[in-house]
Amino acid sequence: MKANSSNQSPYEIVIEPNRKWFYIDWRGILQYRDLLFLLVRRDFIAKYKQTILGPTWFILQPLLTTIVFTIFFHRVAKVSTDGLPPHLFYLCSLMVWNYFANCLKSTANSLVANTNIFSKVYFPRLIVPLSSVISNLFTFGIQLGTFLVFYLYFKFFLQGSENIQPNLLMIIVVLPLLLVQAAAFSLGVGLWISALTTKYRDLVFLMGFLTQLWLYATPVIYPVSAIPAHWRFIMAINPMAAIVDFYRYAFFGTLALSSKYLFLSVVTTMVVLVSGLLAFNKVERTFVDTI
Repeated sequence: MKANSSNQSPYEIVIEPNRKWFYIDWRGILQYRDLLFLLVRRDFIAKYKQTILGPTWFILQPLLTTIVFTIFFHRVAKVSTDGLPPHLFYLCSLMVWNYFANCLKSTANSLVANTNIFSKVYFPRLIVPLSSVISNLFTFGIQLGTFLVFYLYFKFFLQGSENIQPNLLMIIVVLPLLLVQAAAFSLGVGLWISALTTKYRDLVFLMGFLTQLWLYATPVIYPVSAIPAHWRFIMAINPMAAIVDFYRYAFFGTLALSSKYLFLSVVTTMVVLVSGLLAFNKVERTFVDTI
């Protein structure tokens, strides 16, 4: 659907169906920016509104996960962290992975979960998944701050920090771009799943399982160096692998994947995002009538 106000009075808006597959109503998104900001605020506040600890969970979740990973994977299973402190290794990996996973979870069910709203009022449907991607940036910012506290403490106040060689240019310039790529990739995958769940509801129940499998297929718990060289080509079809590895490279100076993998991850991200937009645009026009 799109709103057409051309040749109409300023007080009249004509809503007509969008018959083009690849049409993004950027003007409509701009006009409804107040709704976008409202949904961003709602998503952030509603997560832990009726909890005792509130936003503190944004900090506790990665810390508790890091403790579990350190005990079971580093201490018990003896999984290598390339000589890096395990708590910093896992915190850095989880920081960007959690952003991707949270965006994927919230965008994947954006159509079905908001059917009642979509059937009563018009606004660009893309606003809902966009609001999820933006609201999760606040969570990422809190977890980034938590990681930096531990990172700076270990770097300047503890011995054994010689293995940590930060790349300031990467941190300032490249990491924000990698975060945008993670947002674009999660949005693309989420739009695909959101479009498919309107017809195949099984994906709603499979989402948690698929995300968990994706975690183990991404070098979050283990370094890329643990993967045999002849199997690393698989990393090219998983953009999150290059994103996580380059995040660790920026803070620690360790890099296992070459820049060609980062280039391939960008290409894969663009393909997934564009195709996800096509699938979403095709479904969002009529899915309310079929539910």
